[in-house]
Amino acid sequence: MNHPELDADAVREKLLRLREELKAESEDSEFSRDTVVLDQTSVGRLSRMDALQGQAMAKAEEERRQLKLKRIVGALQRLDNEEFGECIECGEWIGAKRLNWDPLVLKCIDCAE
Repeated sequence: MNHPELDADAVREKLLRLREELKAESEDSEFSRDTVVLDQTSVGRLSRMDALQGQAMAKAEEERRQLKLKRIVGALQRLDNEEFGECIECGEWIGAKRLNWDPLVLKCIDCAE
């Protein structure tokens, strides 16, 4: 049984919307993650370093997005399996306010500490 205080359809809609937003962000930032190619004869060393740093930051952000997408898939599976809202450690219900704020949390507040 999913969390008794939550509307499973509303949670599913929120998760699907978040998933689409993350996919769109990923597509929009694809260019900034591409290999940095700079002509060393016309671009200074600091500009090259700045471009490489920007690329590294974009790649790190993409890794965070992909991790969040995996967490969304897990939350959707828990909804389908009627397990959404159960703490993965103690099995008690996670607070409804906590789940409304972040439907990706896996632990109740006591176990998260």
